[in-house]
Amino acid sequence: MKLLSRSPAETESVGYNVGKLLTAGTIVKLYGNLGAGKTTMVRGIARAFGIPCESVVSPSFTIITEYESSPRFLHIDLYRIRGSSDLESTGFWDVIGNDAVAIVEWPEHAGDELPDDAVVIRIEHLSEDEREISIEGIDEKNWHNL
Repeated sequence: MKLLSRSPAETESVGYNVGKLLTAGTIVKLYGNLGAGKTTMVRGIARAFGIPCESVVSPSFTIITEYESSPRFLHIDLYRIRGSSDLESTGFWDVIGNDAVAIVEWPEHAGDELPDDAVVIRIEHLSEDEREISIEGIDEKNWHNL
C-alpha cells in the first residue's frame, strides 16, 4: 500500500492508524533518510498505544527507548549500529519479544538479523511537506483503516 502525506500531521495520523493494527510481538522496520519523518511516524504509532506524542523524540544516542504501555512499546534506533555484533551488544534480543511492539528505525544497519515477517514502512521524502509512505505486512483487509 502506498499513501501520500502532505504534512507532518498527516504522517502522524498514518502512524496512529498503523499503530491501531499492531499487536504484541510485532516488529516494524521503518526506513527513510534523515528528515524523512520517521520519528513523526513513530509518534503517531506511539499515540495509538496511549503514549503522549511529546514524549517520543528522535533517539539520537539512545538505541532503545521503552515506553510503558500494554503491550510494551519499544522505539529502537539502529543508526549507530554496524552489523550483528553491534546489534548483539545493545541488548536488542533481550527486549523484543512476544509482549512488545518494536519500531526499528534504520533496520538496514542490522544486516539480515531482523525477521523477514516484520511490517515494513518506507517513507520517501518528495518535497518539503510531502512524503510517500509505503506499508507492507499489514493484512489487506485492514487497509481501509489507514
